[in-house]
Amino acid sequence: MIYRFKEYENKKLLRNHLKMGGANPSGEEINVTSKYFEKAGKPWIGIMGEYHFSRDSRDNWYRELCKMKAGGITIVATYLFWIYHEEIEGEFDFTGDLDIRKFIEDAQRAGLYVIIRIGPWAHGECRNGGFPDWLLQKDYALRDNNDKYMAKARTWYEKIYEQVKGLFYKDGGNIIGIQFENELVDNAPHLLALKKLALEIGYEAPIYTVTGWNSKYGAEIPVDDVVPVFAAYVEAPWSSSKGRLPLSSHYVFDTTRNDSAIGADVIKDEGAASWLLPYENYPYATCELGAGLHSTHHRRVVISGIDAYALSLVKLGCGNNLVGYYMYHGGTNKIGKLTTFNETKASGYPNDYPILNYDFHTAMTSYGEVRDQYRFLNLIHMFINDFGSVLAPMDNVYSDAEVKPDDLQSLRYCMRTDGKRGFVFINHYQRQAKLEDLCDVVIDTGSVVFPSIDVKGDISFFMPFNFETPAGNLEYATAQPLCKALDTYFFAEIDGIEPIFKFDDGQVFRDKSFTKGGIRFVTLSTEEALYARKLGEKLYIGDHCDIYEENGQIMSVEPGSFKYKVYTQSGFEEAEVVKEFQNAKLEMTEVKEPFKPKYLDELNLVSERKIKWRKLVADSPEGFVDIDYVGDVAQIYADKKMVADEFYIGKRLRIPAKLIYGKESYLAFSELKDDCYIESKSEDVSS
Repeated sequence: MIYRFKEYENKKLLRNHLKMGGANPSGEEINVTSKYFEKAGKPWIGIMGEYHFSRDSRDNWYRELCKMKAGGITIVATYLFWIYHEEIEGEFDFTGDLDIRKFIEDAQRAGLYVIIRIGPWAHGECRNGGFPDWLLQKDYALRDNNDKYMAKARTWYEKIYEQVKGLFYKDGGNIIGIQFENELVDNAPHLLALKKLALEIGYEAPIYTVTGWNSKYGAEIPVDDVVPVFAAYVEAPWSSSKGRLPLSSHYVFDTTRNDSAIGADVIKDEGAASWLLPYENYPYATCELGAGLHSTHHRRVVISGIDAYALSLVKLGCGNNLVGYYMYHGGTNKIGKLTTFNETKASGYPNDYPILNYDFHTAMTSYGEVRDQYRFLNLIHMFINDFGSVLAPMDNVYSDAEVKPDDLQSLRYCMRTDGKRGFVFINHYQRQAKLEDLCDVVIDTGSVVFPSIDVKGDISFFMPFNFETPAGNLEYATAQPLCKALDTYFFAEIDGIEPIFKFDDGQVFRDKSFTKGGIRFVTLSTEEALYARKLGEKLYIGDHCDIYEENGQIMSVEPGSFKYKVYTQSGFEEAEVVKEFQNAKLEMTEVKEPFKPKYLDELNLVSERKIKWRKLVADSPEGFVDIDYVGDVAQIYADKKMVADEFYIGKRLRIPAKLIYGKESYLAFSELKDDCYIESKSEDVSS
């Protein structure tokens, strides 16, 4: 069957219409047009990963940022939670794990830009959305332009500025953006007042953002002063439902930027309004693509690698020109002097979240391991980082027939093109559903007809057409472009599809490695591509390990010895790093209650529950231990201090052995009742 597209429309490009942009001391500029961002005069797609410095140890920051860089991230975004820094009114703390300046400097060492999300209100599943308790006791409205609140906001902004002064892009630093507030949907004057306040204090960055989603019409924002950034999550743990939700719309190609489901727990829909966000003024930008999700007590979900990858690929095909993930790196909440810092129903919010755990089940765990999301998403990231300047100006063109999420028979496809060249995007994946296999699929872009392919199984991919290379114009390739290294173009094989390369001079290549005009083309297997990392200008492939570069040294996320290969002018060369390592062994013994748990309320959420105990003994501090249990809430205590917790999601609880090694350690877990939705239970978990 032949699949065609709607007519291409070259959308109008606006410049200099927003109060944005700026240069660094060397003269390099970052600017914002209506269709894309620009860096150094070229279209640019940033890849942004959320990582909260205050939810990790300062000793880990640089290493974890290096891992993010290896995963293709170019910008790290981070919240500043007011309650973390001024839990007691007038007592500010930016030391230790709250040292935002060191975090930004570590990011610059790792080669990353930074966007700071300075609130004052943040959300982020933090207590009071990040507001200190004392602020809620004031006799004036919050998130409002009244003088008393704005005076407090000024103090908060000034204290942050004291920490980050001199680190902005204009200073030669790496802060390129500032987000004001979060999920404020109906108060454009307040958002503008916050920006003006920041500028008065001395903040200055090329990009200013606010969240753009709302229940229907997009947030009301100061249209010339900020870029609205959007989100997409494939599930909704904040939903009150305890059953399976309808199929996600984020796996069909739809250029609607506003996800009305996000923030539905804290945003109130006031009904019809005259406001409509002028989307055409801004590049499509995201800050919260759900590479993971944080489970609530009543609704527990697990996001897979293909869940996140297909989501990001679909949004890229729909025109996304700032690829932002929330979260990209998990974390651990701090406990304050007065209260815990997690969002709970007891603190006036609709959901209960764990006291410590903010792992988010995302690309990088709270403890620095990586999941499949990390590997899958990097297939997209490597392409963007090498070819983003080509893709960014291209407009989205729909397929000639609309496809709904519950249509499991039709091909889901679109393209991005400039009218001559482009990329065809195909998503054959729908979370929690099985799409029918499609045979003899022929894509006709209007200028190029691809050879017949079969689209089978859970796959999501894109293919180039009229792709300019030094070897000539590549009319089409039935493989996914990955990156460039030296004089070689790398592609990733698409499962079930033969890689065919046709140039407009008529030459056709079916080899996984060939040379044309002095330029080499190499197609990696899916497995090779998942472990491929572009570090600097070199391409590395780990031997079933996730490598990264730290302080000029090649490292592996996985401990112990590892092997990899690096691409050189003469091809791939193998290397091995030998390190002694013996993972800790865990002994777990059933015991009676050794002491009253400090956070008993968390174990008895919703109703009183039976609590079981296990004594935990790790024989070394090396590596990780997997704790096998079935329950509702689990807490790990080491010398009577809670060091980890979670809501059971059907998988083993995995923690660093060093958390419990050499300490009197216990697992406390409460009985699981039929009062929550658990999406899936891992087969390897015993009861």
